[in-house]
Amino acid sequence: MACNPELLKDVPLFALLDAEELAVLAGQVEMRTFAARQRIYKIGDPASGAYVVISGAVVVSTIDEDHQEVVVSEPGPGEFFGFASMIDRTAHQTSAIATEETRCIEVDQHDISVLLTAKPLAGIDLLTVLGRQIHAAQELVRGRAMRNPNDVIEEKMTIGNRISDGLAQFGGSWTFIISFLTALVVYTAINVSLGKNSWDPYPFILLNLFLSMLAAIQAPVIMMSQNRQDAKDRLRGELDYEVNRRSESEIQGLSRKLHQITEKIDDLEELLRVKQ
Repeated sequence: MACNPELLKDVPLFALLDAEELAVLAGQVEMRTFAARQRIYKIGDPASGAYVVISGAVVVSTIDEDHQEVVVSEPGPGEFFGFASMIDRTAHQTSAIATEETRCIEVDQHDISVLLTAKPLAGIDLLTVLGRQIHAAQELVRGRAMRNPNDVIEEKMTIGNRISDGLAQFGGSWTFIISFLTALVVYTAINVSLGKNSWDPYPFILLNLFLSMLAAIQAPVIMMSQNRQDAKDRLRGELDYEVNRRSESEIQGLSRKLHQITEKIDDLEELLRVKQ
């Protein structure tokens, strides 16, 4: 159904329009009402229009490569969502769900063209909205970049992995070296002092056996810990790659949309100067 012009006055994007222009725009846009938990659109749906929240709450989210849901934004009253796909005429890259009963204004490309023709300065508001989306995307990338590879591996570690890491950490510490040297000195001193009555006389064959057994066990434990450290390094490199790729993709996409809107504003301004 058509929108009441009075509702458009509270939308920052339309704040520059006078009463007559608001009436024209209100006759073109559509007022939509969504129930709580109703899906407004999902990833892959064709972008027929964008939405401006009048009341209620909406969550816009996407699915990352780890198949986890990531909240992109939570637009409030007066804010856009689905705007980029509508401008670019591409399928939605996000999903939008109303978390409570929500009233929205649906705006399509034709409505935006009429708006810019009547009020070219409103294009500044459009650029402001896209600028906020760029900042939101950058914050999202920074948030995803903060994932600690150590925490990711920690979630997948077994009891055996924890034991091997603990043994490797202890075996490479000064505590182990000092304790081991002390035990060797005490062991050899006792056997030397006992002379012929010692249980392991010189050249300490039993001690050599224990040392060989210790080395045979310690070597694979240390290798297990080193392999896990290599896995952490690989995961860190993969996270850096994902962050850089997401950042490049988001910036290029949003920059392209900003360029398209700037071109449309320039064309409309040129058209208005010709008409004048």
